[in-house]
Amino acid sequence: MMARALFPAVTLIFACSVAAPVAVCQADQVQDQAPQQVMMPAESAAKAKELLNGAIQALGGDAYLNVKDVTCTVRVSNFGHSGELNGFGKEIDFAIPPNKERDENLPKRNIIEVNDGDKGWSLDRGGVSQASITDIATFQENVKKDIDNILRHRIHEPNMIFRYGGIDIVDYNEADWVELVDSDNRSFRIAIAKGTHLPIRMVIDTRDANTRMRSEEVDYYSNYHPIQGIQTPFQITRDRNGIKMYQVFFDKCEYNTGLSPDLFTRESLEERWQKIAPKKKKNDKD
Repeated sequence: MMARALFPAVTLIFACSVAAPVAVCQADQVQDQAPQQVMMPAESAAKAKELLNGAIQALGGDAYLNVKDVTCTVRVSNFGHSGELNGFGKEIDFAIPPNKERDENLPKRNIIEVNDGDKGWSLDRGGVSQASITDIATFQENVKKDIDNILRHRIHEPNMIFRYGGIDIVDYNEADWVELVDSDNRSFRIAIAKGTHLPIRMVIDTRDANTRMRSEEVDYYSNYHPIQGIQTPFQITRDRNGIKMYQVFFDKCEYNTGLSPDLFTRESLEERWQKIAPKKKKNDKD
């Protein structure tokens, strides 16, 4: 994945080279002429928290913070290990934040994945099976890195560190960078657009506990729409170590429809399997 400092510079060079609005290039020149003020740690943390609170308000304030459940119909583009496009799919996704999720393929709804905290199951053409330890660990890690979980819950963790990262040009928008570091030394850098106060990019730095190899993921949020008073990005893209992993395009989202926790259980998959399992053919001799 591109180094964090390079991407804004590359986009700005491209913007200037193709005769983008002069103000974009001038903004960079102004930053060069007037270096940003160095802040003391307490001042930097206060500025970061102020920006995060502003982002929460822009996303919907209390409506955003008090989301009970989410149902979205999405189109997903998946990419291989080398960044090649592997195919497209359509899904309906159900969630009770922060750690209950259910994804079903459309239109058949015969391939389903369910996660509930430290438990998980899947349904496919062979029936219902337990999720692997690796899959459950991956889901739990993704919950910790989810931007909505960070903004709604994780910013209140007592050991979270906050820093203000300064002003930059991010995806052709003037933005403020905010950095958070959790107790496991994960680093989250969130770019908040100055014009809308909405998050437009998040860079996540982690280090493998066994290999000590560093990994960088970048999430891009765009095409926001107000849904029930909540600003919702209708396009999300994720890169990992410079390689595109997936793109998600949202067709429809609904909040607070009253999803039951029973939807996120193995029993719910067993019930679905009973409805769609292939019927056994009777032996001709019977």
